[in-house]
This record gives sequence, structure tokens and C-alpha cells, in this order.
Amino acid sequence: MKVYTRRGDDGRTALADGTRVLKNAIRVAAYGEVDELNAAVGLLRAEGLAGEVDGYLARVQSCLFTLGARLADPGGRFGLAEDALEPQWIEEWIDTMEGELPPLRNFILPGGTRAGALAHLARTVCRRAERHVVALAAGAEEGFTDPHIRFLNRLSDALFVLARLLNQRAGAEDAVWRGRG
Repeated sequence: MKVYTRRGDDGRTALADGTRVLKNAIRVAAYGEVDELNAAVGLLRAEGLAGEVDGYLARVQSCLFTLGARLADPGGRFGLAEDALEPQWIEEWIDTMEGELPPLRNFILPGGTRAGALAHLARTVCRRAERHVVALAAGAEEGFTDPHIRFLNRLSDALFVLARLLNQRAGAEDAVWRGRG
């Protein structure tokens, strides 16, 4: 099978049900953002993180692939399990990570170690993906709101806490925002 098909040369792409839409359609933008988020998480994983962190991020990637497939399949023809996108396990992961961290009392600047900075970058990509999914949900007749948006919202929180955790484990302190640049 060839990677190139030339069918997208006219600025259109096919959804999972075969419908051809413009590549700038909000649905395509939404699953494209989720794909970019998955790549950002993959880049973070390439840092050689501790086993339990890598395990959580591998699960995140699997869920993101499920979410992207769901977004590309407006008719639900693949019957993907929605429970894969339930955020409870992410909340438990956040609670575990926060158990290792001092309480957050200030706004912090993204950065620290390379791994921490990549987690912050993945967090911002996650927020962008969430905004696109919210826009899609606002105009979608089939309205997939709860698990998709909640999942991305919780994931961005987890990536923020993960950035702090990775920095702390490496001995890098949070850079506190002092205001008035």
C-alpha cells in the first residue's frame, strides 16, 4: 500500500464513513489537534522517563488515538468504547503525582528540565485540542461532549502536574511568575 493516494490534492480528505470534507473543516482540525497532541506526548516519552510515568503516557497515547478515531468517525461506525476516555484514572494519576509535590501557591512559568518543558508544551497542545473539540461539539448534531472534553481537560491538568513532578525529580525548582514582566 502506498502512503500517497493523491486524493487529498484538491484540499479534501475522507472521514471514516467515506464522506469527503475540506481539510480545514472543524472536525478535521479537531482530530488533527489530537494527533499533534499524541505526537507531543510521544516526544515527551522519548526522553526516557521513569517506568510508571512512561506507562501512564503510553495509556494516554492509546486514549488519544481512540479519541482521534472517534472524531474522524461522526457516524460511530467503529463503535469505539467510550469508557476509554473516562477521566477517573487521570484524576487518580494526578492525585498520586501531587502526593510527591509541595502545594502549588503561585503561578509558575513553563520550563525547567527538558522533560518538564516538553510536558508543559504537551499541556498547551492539549488545551488547543480541547478548544477545537469544544468548537466541534458546539456545532455537532451528534454532540459528543462529556467524555471527550472532560478527558482533554483532565489530561491538560495531568500534564501540568507531570511537568512539575519531572522537574522536581530532576532537582529543578518551579520558576515562579512574579508578574510585571
